[in-house]
Amino acid sequence: MTKDKKKQPPLTDIASLGEFGLIDHLTKGVALYHPETIMGVGDDAAVLDNGPLATIVTKDLLVEGVHFDMVYTPLKHLGYKAVAVNLSDIYAMNATPKQIFVGLAISRRYTLEALEALYAGILLACEKYRVDLAGGDTTTSQAGLMLSITAVGQAEKEEVVYRGGAKPNDILMVSGDLGAAYCGQLILQREKEAFKANPDMQPDIDRYAYVLERQLKPEPRRDIIELLRESGTRPTAMIDISDGLASEIKHLCKRSGIGATIYEEKIPVDPRMAQTAHEFNIDPTTCALSGGEDYELLFTIRPRDYEKVKDLQGIHAIGHMGEAQGEAMMYTSSGQLIKLVAQGWDALKG
Repeated sequence: MTKDKKKQPPLTDIASLGEFGLIDHLTKGVALYHPETIMGVGDDAAVLDNGPLATIVTKDLLVEGVHFDMVYTPLKHLGYKAVAVNLSDIYAMNATPKQIFVGLAISRRYTLEALEALYAGILLACEKYRVDLAGGDTTTSQAGLMLSITAVGQAEKEEVVYRGGAKPNDILMVSGDLGAAYCGQLILQREKEAFKANPDMQPDIDRYAYVLERQLKPEPRRDIIELLRESGTRPTAMIDISDGLASEIKHLCKRSGIGATIYEEKIPVDPRMAQTAHEFNIDPTTCALSGGEDYELLFTIRPRDYEKVKDLQGIHAIGHMGEAQGEAMMYTSSGQLIKLVAQGWDALKG
């Protein structure tokens, strides 16, 4: 007789952890061996000691079929967006982007002309934000296109802003408006299904120009960083909104070790987004809280700095930080106090 094999413990489906749970799990034992690493995993970007200055480094990976669909994503827009979302992380550290590096994996179905369009978008973003394309790598792919951008920035060490600097009573602020990128994605997905049903159909999307541009060609908020500097205001904590407002608020709470309360009526939404959301029978607040890909800035300021920023264009106060550790709450428009639940898009689940 053969001995029974020792029963193996069940394997864990990584999707059960969620994207951020997986990151926390894989990096919980990471040791830093060099004093030059000021901040490793845990913020919008890494921060490295570079003598009198700090060097800021971030990386993002976009995968065909997961992050973008070539049925409705122009390659020039994709190149631009890939750069923009990385620069947003640099600005979220209160730093200035300087260089990018491009990693590209391509399958045989992509032509030279297609890659020229992709790089036209990359170079357009570099020109607009005064960033150098300083290098990268290219290889083949068996499954479509994968695009990875590494962005490098710079800041005075004392000017770098982390997620974990918020204090109780700090005012919670956000730039721009929220939820439009998600509504743009809904429109694109709807038009794709209509095209599959009838390839001869002509899409009627002119009235959705705003939400479509927010999805296909986001702009990092360099202007907000400049406005804050000109006003003499340094945020106490900051993060960019890539996964939805609720998720990012919870990140600030977790890293700062405190709670937050926001007010639904203060969340900035654009009427064009709200109209699109209603077409899909979705509450616009849900889009703003959980939609993601807005690439606006969420930040906190000291109460004494409020007078400096309250009249700045494109900046909105939506709540405040509190004592309760990790507790993020929202007063609804009807006056109910509810717990914020992060339901943003998860890269592990699609």
